[in-house]
Amino acid sequence: MTAERGGAPYLKRMKITSFGAFANKVAGPFTPHLNVVFGENEAGKSTLASFAGGVLFGWEEARGVRNTYKPRNAERAGSLFFAPRPEEGDALPDEGAPVPAPASGAESGAPASEPASDPDNELVLSRVRNADGLQGPAELVDDIDRETFQTMFSLTADELRSLRNTTDMTAKLLTAGSGTGASPAHALVEVQARLAEYTSKAAGIEHSITRLTAEQDDLRAQMAQAADETERYKAQDKEFHELAPQRAQLLARLDALNASIEELAAQRASLEKLDAQRDQLRRQRDSLREDEAALAAEHRVREQALDPALVALGAADERALRDRIDALAEEQAKCAHSVDLAKENCATSTAAYEALLETEDVHQVHERRRRQRSVQVGLSIALPLVFVAAGVPLFMHGREITSLSFTALGIGLVVFALMLAAAALVMLFRPDKAAEAQEARKQDAQWVMLQDKKKLEACLSAQEQLAARIRAQFDAAGLSAAQGSLRSARSLLSEAKDARAEAGLFQQRQQALVSRLSAVEDNLADIERQRARAVERAGLRDGATVEDVDAAIDQRTRQRVGLLETSESLNRRYGELKQELSQAKHAHRFDELKLRYQQVRTRQDESAQDYARLLLAKRMLEAAIAAWESKSQPEVYRQASRLLSLMTDGRWVKVAMTPEGRLQVMDAVKTEREPVHLSLGTCQQLYLALRIALLITADNVGRSIPILADDILVNFDARRRVGAARALAELARTRQVILFTCHEEIVESMRSADPALNVVEL
Repeated sequence: MTAERGGAPYLKRMKITSFGAFANKVAGPFTPHLNVVFGENEAGKSTLASFAGGVLFGWEEARGVRNTYKPRNAERAGSLFFAPRPEEGDALPDEGAPVPAPASGAESGAPASEPASDPDNELVLSRVRNADGLQGPAELVDDIDRETFQTMFSLTADELRSLRNTTDMTAKLLTAGSGTGASPAHALVEVQARLAEYTSKAAGIEHSITRLTAEQDDLRAQMAQAADETERYKAQDKEFHELAPQRAQLLARLDALNASIEELAAQRASLEKLDAQRDQLRRQRDSLREDEAALAAEHRVREQALDPALVALGAADERALRDRIDALAEEQAKCAHSVDLAKENCATSTAAYEALLETEDVHQVHERRRRQRSVQVGLSIALPLVFVAAGVPLFMHGREITSLSFTALGIGLVVFALMLAAAALVMLFRPDKAAEAQEARKQDAQWVMLQDKKKLEACLSAQEQLAARIRAQFDAAGLSAAQGSLRSARSLLSEAKDARAEAGLFQQRQQALVSRLSAVEDNLADIERQRARAVERAGLRDGATVEDVDAAIDQRTRQRVGLLETSESLNRRYGELKQELSQAKHAHRFDELKLRYQQVRTRQDESAQDYARLLLAKRMLEAAIAAWESKSQPEVYRQASRLLSLMTDGRWVKVAMTPEGRLQVMDAVKTEREPVHLSLGTCQQLYLALRIALLITADNVGRSIPILADDILVNFDARRRVGAARALAELARTRQVILFTCHEEIVESMRSADPALNVVEL
């Protein structure tokens, strides 16, 4: 089959984010056909081959000392870029076209005949962690699995030394991607493994027919032994069960006695507690009654010390009475002030009159008149000046602060000063009428003296009348004890108020005592009811005491001792029977053994049915594989024979399979040999020819996956290397081939086989 797989993408380049010693490394570009990655030792050729397989099928787990290319401080990560495969006419250059020189550096350019690819049409497969899976269009690897890739697509010199399960691999390649979902060869291997399990004697295989048969025999023997033991223990079991009701009845009586004793003990504690509380409450009740009597006696003594009318006086009446007392006090103070003023005025007027009656000489009179006139002149000048001096600043200040009162006061003082000045002028220029004035003054002084005496008498009379009126009002208000004294009246009112407050306090205290006494009485009644219930629960007569409860507890305790002795004897016999019947537990296994026996038989029947189905599946799979081999294997071995002849320059011409299923080769003179008798190079050439034949024949497997060959021609001589290069070039017509090598002569051999070779240097 040389037709190109039209439309399948091919690997364009690799991008290593972190893998082994590489970080942010790009390798490529690659062509859809034959490619060589050339580099010195330790340049990273094997790393690139392992990286491509890791991205496609998962990173290799660390096992032993195998290199898994895991960096120390990073996760393995990278991407593979696939481009659409060009049309058939663009795949290879013309035979006469010049071959471009390989590019140097980290990447090499594509050959001149390679068509340009659009980055937007590229398909990217990426992987970071195995747990995250393959990222990108996973359908590119749907037609191949990991085992097929490692066996047929990832080739090394060591792997070419052997080809295990050639028939199985042929069937796998020819059936992969056909819609069956699994290889018939793999299915046959699994069926054969499961058939071996059904005949295995291993203890871990539960569905083994051999093991289930042995288990049935063992269960039958155990069932017979269990039946004998059951009959032997039946008699003892009967006696044992006859003792059970007696033991249960005795235990019930003991439980009833224990419950009764516990109840009596609980009620005794309750009665003891209730009696203590009752005694305490009785003492509280007696104490409260004594406090109540003492409080009442004290209240009666205080009530007798005051007038009942004052004590019963209301708050409004008390305020009114106090207001009247305040009014009388004010009136009394005014009256006293009037008497004092009248006495003073009377004494003054009498003294003035007596002074006027004294005889004076002329010189003294003139001198006194001159002094009076001088005083009058001085006053007539000084007083107006004083009032003006006071009024003008007040007037100015009132204007400044815009105060009408200050302004008016200032104006009034100035006017008054003017009036005084006018009056003084009149007095200065008035004629002297001293004699007339002197006589007039005497008469006036006498008249004033008489008026003041009459006014004093009137004030004294009003004072006496007020005192009489105060005494009368106090007597009418119940304040006769004050004897007309306002201070005593106020004291009596304060004492009455205190008495009323004490009366209220007395009522509160009395109510509190009554409330506490009532609560104590209620508690006493409640305790008596609780005590009656406790006595009733204890099953005793009414009014039973703690001593009565103790007597009942002693009686039941003696009864319990007797029952315990009987129970101990019965339990001893019961224990003996129980110990003798302890071996009888195996008798209960009889039903379990029968159930297990039926289960084993059912499992054996199911295993037999499964075994029959597996035998039928084995025959069908063998027939299917035989049909595939009869159709496909001849083509595979024909291609392998042709390729082996091409690689060995006609020395070995045929590859075939013996009827026993062993691989053998035939040379040009009909000599047949098995691979074990071939040299290392010839054996590798045989297995390479078989792989290429399988890959050419099974063109529907791994259509987008490149063939990665890591220095597989290193053990070939020069002539056979040329033949192997031509075989790889033939494979590259239908599949992408990437050969990794560090040998320049291998590069030249590959270029001679395919002038359109794409070389990528590392």
